[in-house]
Amino acid sequence: MQNIAGVERKEYRTPVGAITYWVSADPVPGRPWLVFLPGLTADHRLFDKQVEHFARTANVLVWDAPSHGASRPFPLVWTLDDWASWLRAILQQERVASPVLIGQSMGGYLSQAFIDQFPGMAAGFISIDSCPLKRSYYQGWELYLLKHTKLMFELFPWKMLVDQGAKGNSTTPYGQSLMREMMLGYDKREYCMLSAHGFRVLADAVESDRPYEISCPMLVICGEEDGAGSAKRYNRAWEKREGHAVHWIEGAGHNSCCDRPDEINALIDEFVGENRGRSSVRR
Repeated sequence: MQNIAGVERKEYRTPVGAITYWVSADPVPGRPWLVFLPGLTADHRLFDKQVEHFARTANVLVWDAPSHGASRPFPLVWTLDDWASWLRAILQQERVASPVLIGQSMGGYLSQAFIDQFPGMAAGFISIDSCPLKRSYYQGWELYLLKHTKLMFELFPWKMLVDQGAKGNSTTPYGQSLMREMMLGYDKREYCMLSAHGFRVLADAVESDRPYEISCPMLVICGEEDGAGSAKRYNRAWEKREGHAVHWIEGAGHNSCCDRPDEINALIDEFVGENRGRSSVRR
């Protein structure tokens, strides 16, 4: 985390490891709470441009998910519901009321699991380069492949894997440099195991066949150049089936919050302004 005024580093201890997060040091009553949730293998730095922008006008919180970044060591024993439960505990610890959950990729899946598990707590959900979690969107073979990715990752030389990860997730020098830096925070074995576990956890969450109804206002954002899996196809289907218009970000890849931060920030600003006071947290 950059030295952003008013944001401090904290820790929450679970029975199996500690989760590191950054939060507004002196939350201002009446300001909205924005909770930023990075994707798989990324850490809090993915949202540096957003935290820096919104720390002046909102209360903010961003975490390193378990087994990511500064939230290590942390054994790969978690599920998406575990993440949701620990996130809820952190929000309660910080007295966060009616947060807007802003999840990129895996962070978007986490947001949906959180809303399903704790209905009424979130004031809004912003999906950035993520996809729906409902079972009906997925083919059986897609879920099978999600459960068997470890060997695929291991086959690539580490340098090639990092290079493809950087270029495959971002279209800009800033985004690619940041993704490369985040990936190099792991060694190859740790990265492959984390990625494989995350995709398996995602498949398990989908196969649970829960409703995953979004019971709060929602904004869907996706980069026009997002080449991660079938993200664009899923987002088009999401829009068609449930009426959530996708905001396509020109020239942005899977990490559109890094590729086009000003445009993403403007969309978040507009969404938060339109949906102030629509929900309340359940304590």
